[in-house]
Amino acid sequence: MTETQPKPGVIPWPPVIYTAAIAISIILGMLYPLPWIGDLLGDLLFAAGWVALFGVAALWFTAIRTMVRARTTLNPNAVPEHLVTTGPFGITRNPMYLANTLLLIGVAFVSGIVWFLPLAFIAAFVTQKVAIEREEKVLAAKFGKKYRDYAKRVRRWI
Repeated sequence: MTETQPKPGVIPWPPVIYTAAIAISIILGMLYPLPWIGDLLGDLLFAAGWVALFGVAALWFTAIRTMVRARTTLNPNAVPEHLVTTGPFGITRNPMYLANTLLLIGVAFVSGIVWFLPLAFIAAFVTQKVAIEREEKVLAAKFGKKYRDYAKRVRRWI
């Protein structure tokens, strides 16, 4: 990699960001609980939360399996060897980060801790600013037109 090419970050921000969002949500839920929807709608959201959590597991599993099969790194701070565009990467350019966001939303619906909802979107926004945008520059520098064509075809989130 030359000096003019963007370099990946040093700190693995996404796990730090999402772990902080979980911790903050739990603390705020204990200190300043917000009201939750009850009755039938609450039961439907509870069920939707479990569906989201199963979706999280499926996204994580298929994304990791796809990356391992492509023989590229799982480390968000390493420069990947190969551009992965199949499996969940054919639907979203960031299936792992999408799964992390869905995790917080699913936990909100299952636990009734409303703080998980705004923190899920804040974590996604911060992840995009400190990790995804940098990763995209690294991928564009390494894979050029192949990455730019992929980015035009597949959305960043969903």
